[in-house]
Amino acid sequence: MNIAIIPARGGSKRIPQKNIKIFCGKPIIAYSIEAALTSGCFDRVIVSTDNQEIADIALKYGAEVPFLRPAHIAGDFATTIEVVQHAIMALSLEEPTLICCIYATAPFVTSTSLAVGREMLVAENLDYCFSATEFSFPIQRAFRLNDTGRVEMFQPENYKVRSQDLEPAYHDAGQFYWGTCQAFSSGKVIFSNNVKPVVLNASQVQDIDTLDDWNKAEFLYELLQR
Repeated sequence: MNIAIIPARGGSKRIPQKNIKIFCGKPIIAYSIEAALTSGCFDRVIVSTDNQEIADIALKYGAEVPFLRPAHIAGDFATTIEVVQHAIMALSLEEPTLICCIYATAPFVTSTSLAVGREMLVAENLDYCFSATEFSFPIQRAFRLNDTGRVEMFQPENYKVRSQDLEPAYHDAGQFYWGTCQAFSSGKVIFSNNVKPVVLNASQVQDIDTLDDWNKAEFLYELLQR
């Protein structure tokens, strides 16, 4: 059995009602639900929320909401793995169930990348498989500002090294995390040695933490649609 779990709490601070705010014409959570449903990967698509309004919208777009998440894992410090672990217990899931946690604010997630992630997880017997993308600028050229506001490179030895000679670096794209029931249940670390990423093109990725991020994401989404 394959289960999608979409965490969507109601108490977002920086963008109020972030998980159901209208994004290019529909609640942003709808994109994650629709990608999961159309991927053909899942037996059930579950939204984990503490908020009835979010639950109603999730149901409207075809997800299930078989429980409301308790308050102790609906605050600012609740982790993704804690939310998935609660869903595992609430749904009585066990091996060999595969679980994909899909973020509610991931309008660029596609059914194709979800399917690729599942295939990689199974074919290579991984603990997790998640979305990632390459940093657009060499991290070896990063710098800090010291106590006087002046520049200090983290790796000054790379100052004169050509960009094309520096090793590529990647970061979490914040879209989805496939994993085995056992890996999530035991709290295995996602960034570990039995994990591989689905590497996405930079145009498929936009973190959404602030209103400025939101506006950039809408602009990029509309551009891609055209």
